[in-house]
Amino acid sequence: MTDIQPDNGDRVFITGISGFLGSHLADSFIEQGYDVAGNDNFVGGYESNIPEQADFYHVDCTDVWAMQSAMEGADIVYHTAALAYEGLSVFAPSRINRSIYQATSATLSAAADVGIDRFVYCSSMSRYGENETPFTEDTEPRPQDPYAVSKVASEEMVELMADIYDFEHVIAVPHNIIGPRQRYDDPFRNVAAIFINRMLQGKQPIIYGDGEQKRCFTFIQDDVRPLRKLAYHDEVTGEVINVGPDDEFITINHLAETIADILEFDLDPIYKPDRPQEVKLANCSADKARELLDYETEYTLREGLREMIDWIDDRGAKEFDYHLECEIVNERTP
Repeated sequence: MTDIQPDNGDRVFITGISGFLGSHLADSFIEQGYDVAGNDNFVGGYESNIPEQADFYHVDCTDVWAMQSAMEGADIVYHTAALAYEGLSVFAPSRINRSIYQATSATLSAAADVGIDRFVYCSSMSRYGENETPFTEDTEPRPQDPYAVSKVASEEMVELMADIYDFEHVIAVPHNIIGPRQRYDDPFRNVAAIFINRMLQGKQPIIYGDGEQKRCFTFIQDDVRPLRKLAYHDEVTGEVINVGPDDEFITINHLAETIADILEFDLDPIYKPDRPQEVKLANCSADKARELLDYETEYTLREGLREMIDWIDDRGAKEFDYHLECEIVNERTP
């Protein structure tokens, strides 16, 4: 399956364009000849991530009227914006729900109003919760935390609004993406970035539980290529598609060891009690993405981590920015 050249005038609107995934998607579409626009509120991204060629709107996704104005003329919408704080959501469910479900609802309203052709929703592997691995797209969602609940509810809203207002939709499930541009001074998410940032400061990584939780990690460019195809392939319309690897299924302990080995860091992790509701084993089958999107990985975990380390090291390690408040503070709060 080969890439289809975009029609002249096709305009892609990307929510969360200053974020990790959103900015890389924007670059990819610009390289393919698309007209690109997007919005962000800078809660989770860096302004420096926004491509110069993209039209940018400093608008929050929950502001439906501003989103309608920003989205005018868009043919395809990628909704990547989210406060992707699965662990924090247990202690800040209201804030996370606003950034996921409320933001998705407002973005859909704007998209329906301006008459888009296709809506690509970036969901989360958290939708699957505690299920047998690897998770396949027909695995029944079993959300374990408020973040996952909001993601699953948002998927249902996407399907409903697409049916009512007659636009195409795709539910993408990217997961555990790593690479340059990820916000590494954020203490609430992105375990690889947190480990790297601490080790570059000479600090030991903090691991919750025994570190035997297992995940697959994917380098950003290995996700962007298949995600871009969701804009125009007819075969994906109405589908849920996992986008990420199903090999190198590793423990968090192994992740820390690999980063320490690359950095030649003397590793002695600090172990803390389990985080509430954390899923022990989580990885997705990539078979459907292989079939529909010719998905394949070009980066090994070690290669992806090395690029990420080089980028963070070049920018300089930072103190963590505790920019979000917990709504619930008690003996269970990490």
